[in-house]
Amino acid sequence: MTETLSEQILRENAAVYDAMVTHRFVEDVKANKLSKEVFERYLVFEGAFVDTAISIFAFAAAKAERIAQKRWLIGVLDALANQQIAYFEKTFTERGIDPAAYDTTMPEVAAFRDGMLAISRDGGYLDTVAAMFAAEWMYWTWSKDAARHEMSDPLLKEWVDLHAHEDFAAQALWLKVELDAAGEGMSVEERSRLSGIFGRAQALEIAFHDAPYL
Repeated sequence: MTETLSEQILRENAAVYDAMVTHRFVEDVKANKLSKEVFERYLVFEGAFVDTAISIFAFAAAKAERIAQKRWLIGVLDALANQQIAYFEKTFTERGIDPAAYDTTMPEVAAFRDGMLAISRDGGYLDTVAAMFAAEWMYWTWSKDAARHEMSDPLLKEWVDLHAHEDFAAQALWLKVELDAAGEGMSVEERSRLSGIFGRAQALEIAFHDAPYL
């Protein structure tokens, strides 16, 4: 049986992917020992990135060739703007967090934001799909495992459950299906290039998750 593009990508990037899904941040969440300070810094950094993700998926929607792709991506944009951004707004209010008091220009945070945006802005439709597959497949993988663990912070539990939910799973799986469909008949060179984008995005994720501890 021929290896699908997503299978190839995950195989070729197993080391960096495993490093992310076993990251200190992930292990702290699962062990119920993520500190309030680290979680709140992460929330500010992640909230800022979700705003950028709206632009990333908007580029993908503009570059998509089929109306079915555009419709799906419009749904993604709606979820980002009206569910995820709403979560951050609510959480910042409940926790008394002032995002302006945090340094979102840290190299690790800025590199993730700027790097992911550049992939989408400067590349083609599949470049964005590969980069966001790296982000969303990773989040879904560790979150569905973490969701089975006890969490004393209800807002952290809500964040994890959001990424373990079937709606988020459907989005991660949609990205996988898009890659696999495009990968049929694709040249070896193009498959390798997209695999490299996945790996680059995953490395940016690792540094981004280091940032709340710095």
